[in-house]
Amino acid sequence: LIGDSTVTRTYAIGDIHGCRAKLLALVEFCRVDAGEQRAKFIFLGDYIDRGPDSKGVIDYLMALRQEQPKDVVCLMGNHEDMLLTALDAEDWEERWLRNGGIQTLQSYGASHARDIPSHHVAWLRSLPRFHDDGLCFFVHAGIHPDRPLDQQDEHDLLWIRERFLSSTKDFGRLIVHGHTPLKTGKPDIRPNRLNLDTAAVYGGPLTAAVFDNSSTGPESFLFL
Repeated sequence: LIGDSTVTRTYAIGDIHGCRAKLLALVEFCRVDAGEQRAKFIFLGDYIDRGPDSKGVIDYLMALRQEQPKDVVCLMGNHEDMLLTALDAEDWEERWLRNGGIQTLQSYGASHARDIPSHHVAWLRSLPRFHDDGLCFFVHAGIHPDRPLDQQDEHDLLWIRERFLSSTKDFGRLIVHGHTPLKTGKPDIRPNRLNLDTAAVYGGPLTAAVFDNSSTGPESFLFL
């Protein structure tokens, strides 16, 4: 991204679920907000399923990361995990389809998970499970409150709700996550965590939390 590389604004974006139009508009909104400053994007997972254009979302994110590898982080979500599990274990495909996989197949013009292009599958398999910038710990679902950050279980990072959501523990970082849709359509910010899944696929906005490189909490939020 063009701008002053010494000043970084980080944009963490919640669950997209195939809402490509909202994604493109929000990224452009973030770029305008950044102005001359360097912008970094962290996507919190769940790019596919339920919404109308999962393929378009993956195409866009793959291109964005290829163009700006130092400024784009794409984390894995539980819906990507379900698709990959369906590819590796046929008895999982029906479960994936019941959870929005049908819309994903439609966006690819495919009949089965195995029909999804191999370069998309390889990209999905490569996604990291978390990103730690020293101030915030970015993850799809959350963390297990009884384990240190460097000893988390992959399943919890992708799937946990309780005991994480009800924990008031100080984790040493602000945990920035999605996964649990917020019916209010507004981010849920607590002293120890921030939920950015504002239910974009259910009619809510797609949300970005804006961070500078000096403080833990979000400076502001952008919605579309």
